[in-house]
Amino acid sequence: MTPESLLRLLESVAAGDATPAAALDRLAWLPVETVGNGDPFARLDHHRALRVGFAEVVFCQGKTADQCVEICRRLSHRDGGFLATRADTPVQDALARVFPRADVNRLGRTVWLPASDAPAPSGPPVLVLSAGTSDLPVAEEAAVTAGAFGHEVARLYDVGVAGIHRLLNDEQRVQDAGVIIVVAGMEGALPSVVGGLTGAPIVAVPTSVGYGASFGGLAALLAMLNSCAAGITVVNIDNGFGAACAATRILRPVRRSA
Repeated sequence: MTPESLLRLLESVAAGDATPAAALDRLAWLPVETVGNGDPFARLDHHRALRVGFAEVVFCQGKTADQCVEICRRLSHRDGGFLATRADTPVQDALARVFPRADVNRLGRTVWLPASDAPAPSGPPVLVLSAGTSDLPVAEEAAVTAGAFGHEVARLYDVGVAGIHRLLNDEQRVQDAGVIIVVAGMEGALPSVVGGLTGAPIVAVPTSVGYGASFGGLAALLAMLNSCAAGITVVNIDNGFGAACAATRILRPVRRSA
C-alpha cells in the first residue's frame, strides 16, 4: 500500500463511500502477510512504501517459479502491482502467463506490473547512462526499477570513455537530470567523467563486464570508490536495482516539496 492509496482509503471512509469495517479489513493485512502453508517461505512487507517511499520488490534469484508467482500474486492483490528483479527465463514466462498485463524486460531480467492507480511520473528525471552495450542488463534493471518507483526515466547508452564525444554530444541531457545513474565495467572511469560535467547527484554502478584483470567488476568498483570527482555514491557490482533505490532516496525530499 502506497501513501497515495492509503490517503484515498481514508478519504473514502470520511466521505461515506467505504465503511470503517471495510477499511479495517484492508488494513488488517498490514504490515506483514505470510506466504506458504505450514512454515511460510515469505513474509511480505506491505508497509514498506509507507515507511521508505518504495514498495517491497521481489528478488527472484534463488526462488522457484511457483514461489515467485505466489508472492507476486499476493503483492498484486493487496498493493495493485509488483516489481520482480533477477528473474530468469522460466520465472519471466511463468509471471507473463499469470499477469499478461505485466511488462517483461528480458534484457534487464525484470517483470513489472504497474498498479492501476499508480500516479504519473513526477519530479526531475533519472538519467541512466551506460558505458557500453555490454552493460545494458544492469542499466535496464536500474531504468525499470526507477520507472516502477514513479520517476521519469531517460536512457543514454554506449557513451563510454573510449569515445567520450558520444557523451558530450548529449551534454544537455546530463545537465537536465535530477539524478544520474552511471553504469560501467572495464576500468569504471565513466562516473568520474560525468562527475566533472554536472553537479547532479551521481550513483555509480560497477559491472562485472571486462577481461581477466577486471576481477569480475572489482577493478571498476575500486576505481569508482577512488574517483577524483567528489561526492559520487557507489553501489555494489551489477546492482542496478540498488542504484535506483539510492536515486529514489535522493529525490524523495524533492518530490515531497513539489
